[in-house]
Amino acid sequence: MWLGPEEVLLANALWVTERANPFFLLQRRRGHGKGGGLTGLLVGTLDVVLDSSARVAPYRILHQTQDSQIYWVVACGSSRKEITKHWEWLENNLLQTLSIFDNEEDITTFVKGKIHGIIAEENKNQQPHGEEDPGKFKEAELKMRKQFGMPEVEKLVNYYSCSYWKGRVPRQGWLYLTVNHLCFYSFLLGKEVTLVVQWVDVIQLEKNATLLFPECIKVSTRDSELYFSMFLNINETFKLMEQLANIAMRQLLDNEGFLEDKSLPKPSKPLKNISALKRNLDARAKNDWYRATFRLPKDERLDGHTDCTLWTPFNKMHIPGQMFVSNNYICFASKAEEACHLIIPLREVAIVEKADSSSVLPRPLSISTKSKMTFLFANLKDRDFLVQRISDFLQKTPSKKSGGSGRTWKGNFSDNGCEEFPELASSSPPAVSPTSTLNNQLVSFCAGEVPTASQGLLKLFRRNSEELLGPKGAKEKMKEESWNIHFFEYGRGMCMYRTAKTRELVLKGIPENLRGELWLLFSGAWNEMVTFPGYYAELVEKSMGKYSLATEEIERDLHRSMPEHPAFQNELGIAALRRVLTAYAFRNPAIGYCQAMNIVTSVLLLYCNEEEAFWLLVALCERMLPDYYNSRVVGALVDQGIFEEFTRDYLPQLSEKMQELGVISTISLSWFLTLFLSVMPFESAVVIVDCFFYEGIKLILQVSLAILDANMEKLLNCCDEGEAMTVLGRYLDNVVNRQSVSPPIPHLHALLTSGDEPPLEVDIFELIKTSYEKFSNLRTDDIEQMRFKQRLKVIQSLEDTAKRSVVRAISGDIGFSMEELEELYMVFKAKHLMSCYWGSSRTAAAHRDQSLPYLEQYRIGLEQFRELFASLTPWSCGLHTPVLAGRMFRLLDENRDSLINFKEFVTGMSGMYHGDLTEKLKLLYKLHLPPALSSEEAESALEATSYFTEDITTEEAATQEEREGGNGDSKEKEEKGTSPQDYRYYLRMWAKEKNSKKETVKDLPKMNQEQFIELCKTLYNMFGEDPVEQELYHAIATVASLLLQIGEVGKKFSNRPMKKAEDCKLNNAQDAVSEEASPMSEHNQNSAAEQRSQIDPEERAFGDIQAGKTQQEKQTLGDGDGGEGPGSPIQLLSDDETKDDMSMSSYSMVSTGSLQCEDIADDTVLVGCEASSSAARYGSTIDTDWSISFEQVLASMLTETALVNYFEKKVDISLKIKEQKKVERQFSSSSDYELSSSVSG
Repeated sequence: MWLGPEEVLLANALWVTERANPFFLLQRRRGHGKGGGLTGLLVGTLDVVLDSSARVAPYRILHQTQDSQIYWVVACGSSRKEITKHWEWLENNLLQTLSIFDNEEDITTFVKGKIHGIIAEENKNQQPHGEEDPGKFKEAELKMRKQFGMPEVEKLVNYYSCSYWKGRVPRQGWLYLTVNHLCFYSFLLGKEVTLVVQWVDVIQLEKNATLLFPECIKVSTRDSELYFSMFLNINETFKLMEQLANIAMRQLLDNEGFLEDKSLPKPSKPLKNISALKRNLDARAKNDWYRATFRLPKDERLDGHTDCTLWTPFNKMHIPGQMFVSNNYICFASKAEEACHLIIPLREVAIVEKADSSSVLPRPLSISTKSKMTFLFANLKDRDFLVQRISDFLQKTPSKKSGGSGRTWKGNFSDNGCEEFPELASSSPPAVSPTSTLNNQLVSFCAGEVPTASQGLLKLFRRNSEELLGPKGAKEKMKEESWNIHFFEYGRGMCMYRTAKTRELVLKGIPENLRGELWLLFSGAWNEMVTFPGYYAELVEKSMGKYSLATEEIERDLHRSMPEHPAFQNELGIAALRRVLTAYAFRNPAIGYCQAMNIVTSVLLLYCNEEEAFWLLVALCERMLPDYYNSRVVGALVDQGIFEEFTRDYLPQLSEKMQELGVISTISLSWFLTLFLSVMPFESAVVIVDCFFYEGIKLILQVSLAILDANMEKLLNCCDEGEAMTVLGRYLDNVVNRQSVSPPIPHLHALLTSGDEPPLEVDIFELIKTSYEKFSNLRTDDIEQMRFKQRLKVIQSLEDTAKRSVVRAISGDIGFSMEELEELYMVFKAKHLMSCYWGSSRTAAAHRDQSLPYLEQYRIGLEQFRELFASLTPWSCGLHTPVLAGRMFRLLDENRDSLINFKEFVTGMSGMYHGDLTEKLKLLYKLHLPPALSSEEAESALEATSYFTEDITTEEAATQEEREGGNGDSKEKEEKGTSPQDYRYYLRMWAKEKNSKKETVKDLPKMNQEQFIELCKTLYNMFGEDPVEQELYHAIATVASLLLQIGEVGKKFSNRPMKKAEDCKLNNAQDAVSEEASPMSEHNQNSAAEQRSQIDPEERAFGDIQAGKTQQEKQTLGDGDGGEGPGSPIQLLSDDETKDDMSMSSYSMVSTGSLQCEDIADDTVLVGCEASSSAARYGSTIDTDWSISFEQVLASMLTETALVNYFEKKVDISLKIKEQKKVERQFSSSSDYELSSSVSG
């Protein structure tokens, strides 16, 4: 790249001059490229170790004048190609101009001005591409691309100096972390180490210190363990590696690649050596923490945070902590955990003002809400800027009325209490907005048909219970009074001060009347509901009556959702549950519906109205229990892994026994997925749900540990899983809530676990209290950290399961061993993922659908298939290989969606590697017939279409059916989610596969002359690297000549049946021939359409060589227009001539043929370009009546031992797979020659 000219005093220190002219020098740095001796080794080592590699490119151009001792650097380059381009530009554009100047100072001034002008022009062109990274960082990124052969789309996030431990020897070098790869490069005294690991291959990341290794990072893949140490900042490096590995796991889980956040604020001043991507990832981590801590909506972005103090009126103190400001919220978290948390939605803020400073209260800021609450912050460092930011956000905050869930915060309090949410309290008329029609719909929806839209089902189905009047009722009243006092002191609604006192009240149980309100508050669901008024009503309207796989599953499970509760024993409760689940499936088709969602939602509906239950379900599925309810319950498996880890730490005696019994995996899924609702009596489990909405997953893990701890002795004495499950089942059935005012609901699970002696009852509040006493040191931050570690393990385990399932499913039909199939699967998957990273159109990624069967989830397009075919095929055809790969791809792509799955891929590979000679030749034969022979290779698209529609042979008829099936498939894909076709299609495909009869030799259509020429061209290219090359060329020449004659003979009989049917039966021998040729009467029309097809000169030369022609005979061929038609050159020879020439001239033509084969391959590229001219020039050489059958090709091939041996020899694909993996990791470390622009894998 061009550099702003800088002075260089010592031009030749550490540099070698390679080119020079009167004004410029092109230099190469010692230690790069070939040679260099000891000095080169030392310079190369210093460059790597001292980071001069990031600053010093291996090539540069200096400007100098004859009498001056000063040199100016004007350009540098990471490769010879790049620097040569700059050198040539200088020679062509500046040399002549500079020779005119008399004064050397003028020359230097002119050169410097010109270079600055070029740089300015380049920068101007690059500005729209986004934020500029620091110069040093850009150079490091260029070096990374050159060193590891990465394309431009692969972005560097950061790079670090560190040591890689190879055995017991540390190799000092540079670790480059890119979006998709971890790369390491070291060069020490001539020894080079290059490592590249894809993030999707990482199964474990650990930061640890051992005696052998100092504090180090261990990166584990399926094949190896890598140790890196001696980082300047190991924590920062490890955190970034975790983030990148996590993004890769997300890609495997739900196909979400890394998307740069364009809405991030730009830094006011350039940050030294921090790339935009690194800043992006740091911001992303902070946003995730911020949203999780304060339970905010998923699109909330943290703008900034600052230290401050908050005045808390309930204890008359200034609490130190941090204020966080985002586009819709102001939040506060105290430094002392549990002291105080505060969330102020900007939609509720009325006034923000700077109060007067004093020595007691420096730089205070007062924020008043519409509900008469005032919050006083002080000790703000940059108060003016903060007020300005809050004002900016307030201006953008719409003042809209709530969509009216109908819930209000009850009670009348004094001015410092939050009476109700201002959206509900506001008396101003509703603003006219695009959502107002939706609000009206919701009002009619709530008021009219659906009682559950305005209140929870428990209120509609509450039976007159005596408990309300007894001691339980009195206890409930006391609870309500406690909460009312709390609201009076701490505020009510979203702006409540959340302290340790709040948690105490939650642990004592939330009164039934307040349950829905507080669930909405603590989960953050209220924020989303107020932000999107009318959204639920709109979703219900859109989703009702739509059919999908999810709706079918929902209907099946509706009557299994708490059937023991009276609310779900009638259509009112069932209808409400149906609407909420269907609306959520419609909102989030990636999850759709998962078992256990029905149980959780039915409980939400008991205490909340439909809209509130919907938003609570959103909070559960998308924020509080991430990835729990997808098809593979990944989130639950992740937390199960955490639970196992905690069991090892806190209950070591029990841990081993539980592993031995295999109980943890069984219990944790049922406990976690339904929040204990399916395993405990309802009135007890709902108390756990209360605490869960306040504490999150930490509470569920605590209670689970407490349950195991309480049953430790019994579990240690269990002999098998069944006994252990019975012990736990009986314990959970007898967890009671003695304070519940609702009549007890019979628990179905209890019927299955009843024993002889009634077990002791356990009070739910005692269980929760015990869990806090024994396991209170579980921290939410630690759990999030452990979730990352477990997610790596779980997703990689699921990927291995998918691999085994796919391999097992197809191993019976394919000739490869299980090990070979697994290796092929990994290569295939890697190619798919590469297309996701680097593919321009991202086609394969766009077509990956997690709901599809495992076999269909990874698919590749033509470009990726070409690369795999080239490295794995046993039929290497030199420059003709991509053409053959394209034909193979079209043959395998049965549904014509331009993507092939793994089964189709290995079917094609197996056809080349396994099976007898006949099977392999059959595949090769098919590759030269439509659909494998594309329209570009055969003729124009229109004529190719007529070929398909007119030909009625068995193969084409089958192809036509498949094409119709393919179109049907595409329609079905469009209807997916709205019709039952999406899975029935796979059932039909499966049945079709099971019933498909084996294709016989007779089913194959005949081959016309043009297709035959293509086949011969492929065969000629196939033998280039074989040891017995000459014998094979001789053999194929003999076979080709023989087949041309057979085609001629067959042609004579193909016209006779059209004249008289009985003429066909002259004698038995002729009868056999005409039977084979008779389909040609139909084929002729189609071949005629192809007679004008483009043929390059080598093809005609090939035909001429086959016949042993002289130049004069060629002329005769061009001018001929006899009765037989100007077809194949062979017809001009008599049988005697052919017999005489066969031994001598066919061998002599082998040498010519072997010379021609390279030209054939080279000119293949020109076929498409010169379609019209070549068709005009060579079209006359194609004989439209000529054809041969597969049996004839097979019989001719069998006559040549060399060909039989070639096709029957065994090739080991495992060696090819190893080579392919090497190619994927074969990154150029030399800059002497131009870097290949693309990487194969």
